[in-house]
Amino acid sequence: MNTTYNSLWDALEKTPVMVEDMKMRSRLMMEIRERIENRQYPPTEAARHLGMTQPRLDDLMTGKINQFTLDDLVVSAVRAG
Repeated sequence: MNTTYNSLWDALEKTPVMVEDMKMRSRLMMEIRERIENRQYPPTEAARHLGMTQPRLDDLMTGKINQFTLDDLVVSAVRAG
């Protein structure tokens, strides 16, 4: 029997709360990345602007979602404008 999911997160996560957490983190990460790319910040300036280290920015830019909490991403999104 084939199961149909509304999103990848619905298929991967165990609870509705975890699904929503991952969806929100994913959206925030994409938005932050887009803002950094649109402003064409050099990586060191982007990291400084977001209040994080260069390796941490690299994790964000490459989508390492499990390295960030929702709170971390909210703070970064505010700093990103």
